[in-house]
Amino acid sequence: MSALTRFVLRVLAWLPLTFLVWYLLAPVIMWPVQALCRALAALTLGSLVQRVEADGGTLSFLTTLHPGAAQAGGILTVDVNMLLYAFGVPLFVALTLAAREGNLGRRLAVGYGAMLPFIVWGVLADFLKNIAITAPPPVTAQTGFSALDRDIIAFAYQFGSLILPAVVPAVVWVLLHRSFLETLRARQ
Repeated sequence: MSALTRFVLRVLAWLPLTFLVWYLLAPVIMWPVQALCRALAALTLGSLVQRVEADGGTLSFLTTLHPGAAQAGGILTVDVNMLLYAFGVPLFVALTLAAREGNLGRRLAVGYGAMLPFIVWGVLADFLKNIAITAPPPVTAQTGFSALDRDIIAFAYQFGSLILPAVVPAVVWVLLHRSFLETLRARQ
């Protein structure tokens, strides 16, 4: 059996465990994402977001927006599942464990830190998409976003949900495991 085949089998063996741990420990693993989302929402979306609350892997954005005339006095809450944008974390961990290289803790910490901004991107883009694009017209009108703003939000959401969660962990893993990849190539 080739070295590449053994590596792929080790990755496949680690994936169920890493996904299980990621899911069960989501409140702990996603705490930095929550903190960054709260800070960025306060700094940049203060006129739209009153506060951000967390429940497991879900962030709830309590907005200043009203659902419409029929719901006088109500406010709109938008829930975002952070795990949708962080599924690359267990993939990265499985790849790292399967590589069996030294400095495991450092590699995992650096990898997670490198993925954090992109997870936050996805979460915030999802929130913005919900209030600026998919919400009913009485709600979207309250946001004050222009057509160009909505186009940028749509792009950010698509990029943050379709591209970044899959590509960033792979790129980070390759950058942190170049020597492993060179050794693997030499064995082929």
